[in-house]
Amino acid sequence: MLSAGTTAAPRPGPRGRPPIAGAVHAGYGARAAPTRPGASDGEHHRHAAGRRCERAAKETKPRGPPRNAERLRRAGTEQPRAALHCSAPRRHGTARHGTARHGEMVPELQKSTVRIQQPERVMGVIRAIKEQGCSKLQVISDFDMTLSRFGCNGRRCPTSHNILDNSHVISEDGKKKLKDLLHHYYPIEIDPNRTLEEKRPLMVEWWTRAHELLSQQKIQKGDIAQIVRESDVMLRDGFNELFDQLHKYSVPMFIFSAGVGDVLEEIIRQANVFYPNVNVVSNYMDFDDSGVLKCFKSPLIHTYNKNNSVLQGTAYFQQLSTRTSIILLGDSMGDLTMADGVPSVENILKIGFLNDKVEEQRGRYLDAYDIVLESDETLDVVNGILRYILMET
Repeated sequence: MLSAGTTAAPRPGPRGRPPIAGAVHAGYGARAAPTRPGASDGEHHRHAAGRRCERAAKETKPRGPPRNAERLRRAGTEQPRAALHCSAPRRHGTARHGTARHGEMVPELQKSTVRIQQPERVMGVIRAIKEQGCSKLQVISDFDMTLSRFGCNGRRCPTSHNILDNSHVISEDGKKKLKDLLHHYYPIEIDPNRTLEEKRPLMVEWWTRAHELLSQQKIQKGDIAQIVRESDVMLRDGFNELFDQLHKYSVPMFIFSAGVGDVLEEIIRQANVFYPNVNVVSNYMDFDDSGVLKCFKSPLIHTYNKNNSVLQGTAYFQQLSTRTSIILLGDSMGDLTMADGVPSVENILKIGFLNDKVEEQRGRYLDAYDIVLESDETLDVVNGILRYILMET
């Protein structure tokens, strides 16, 4: 079983953000299909994800080096035409659990990608959060495949681990070994017939072996920004509105990730939305004096230990003890425990992105999450709910 280990030293945030202890993200390649680990600043950085879709739609044309910063900046405020083709097709005839009345409050809940098992209870929670006001609200979110996209035009988008695994800094032998780990452990991670008690030690084993392999690659700290720029990572359409709204109303956003913190922070930074209200706890790299990766800091965070056990020694949730209303965003069963360290929760709304194996996982997700978004590559519903909550009455 995973030992929480020693909490990493507090990391100062950007733009005057107060330091927060932590060293953790949501899973080594967690939740990416078997192509994941080894599969083949300024205002102008803000609208970027649509470019990737545009390039993906032009497969017959030769590709130059990806310009990730442009892709990241296009996904924020609008959906370019190419990006519209990346959204899941509308499924006619699919039952919707929202009603017209709910649609009047939050029109986005009438999207065909939305499923709600208990609509009356969910709308009651949303109304209660609105009544409490933005001074009581905080958002807790996973990163990979939650804030970032699962796919575009039938192609998988990389997780923060994949970005490293597929980069030019990893040897071919290293890429093969990382892919072998994925093919062995990923089926275990998503196996509905295994208990969490069975999965946890195996996830620790997976993350540990993957981090050891990455540490052997002599990755340079100064290369991280370029690695991200050259990757095909994409934030979900509407990310700009999400981050901007939370920043405008001073609502804290806590990103709890089992990925690679150095990489995901760079993704957010290149998208120009790393505001002072954003805090990240993830798996962070430990570099030597010459800037070469030597290991990963403790504690290790994987898909199934994203809870208070790895937040011991941090004062984040205690500092926000008055923030008793929570919107939780995730895409796995392991993300459901991310708010366990919050004291005195009064209202919590859990929104789950069901990205893969939709039919076979729908029942479990509907039982676990208040709102389930099926094959929805946007943040439309989240933004719609926030607009309703933050709107002055």
